Amino acid sequence: MGVTILQQFPIVENRTGPSTIELLTKRILALGAVQQGQYLVDCETYMSVPQLGAQRTVHVLHNSEQPATVFSILETGTKTIPLAADGLFDLLMMKMSNFYTSKKQKAESKGPRFEIGDFCVKLGTVTISSNFKGILVEVEYRACLVPSMCWELIKEFLQGFLGSTVQSAPPPYLANRMQENYTPIDTIHQYLEHFTHYRKSVGMRQ
Repeated sequence: MGVTILQQFPIVENRTGPSTIELLTKRILALGAVQQGQYLVDCETYMSVPQLGAQRTVHVLHNSEQPATVFSILETGTKTIPLAADGLFDLLMMKMSNFYTSKKQKAESKGPRFEIGDFCVKLGTVTISSNFKGILVEVEYRACLVPSMCWELIKEFLQGFLGSTVQSAPPPYLANRMQENYTPIDTIHQYLEHFTHYRKSVGMRQ
């Protein structure tokens, strides 16, 4: 486990989602990467029923990198509470169906996973309720745990195969945590931010 950065990659005109993944696959392989299976991150969102009073939202996420862990993020107005639990949490949410109802907008990012030196790269096709929304690239630098110590290196690596789409500043979520030790829940927060953005965006072609 190292520091992870999530980066959206724009779909250029006349190019589909699969062909964009193919393009990025060729670029990362040209750098000497080796494909190591597939990955999946998913998110289901639940809303509290009116009888509970103030609106509460629970996001439940799974990451194939941590298969035994269920991540959840509870939003209550201005407060956000993260939680890492085991697989029984999914059963708990099912038993709480009288209090929390699913929005039926399951978000997923899945695709090929590559390794190159100390980097792990994942090229994700993002779907919301099975509708294609965009491309997410995840890059993890496994030799470091403090974002401020490796951001410049990760940025340079990202620019090497994503080009000018890479921002010069770290993602907003990480910008406030550059001196803190990075943990898996930080990756989950980044995915949730992107999934929330994609849910609000208009539909895109396959």
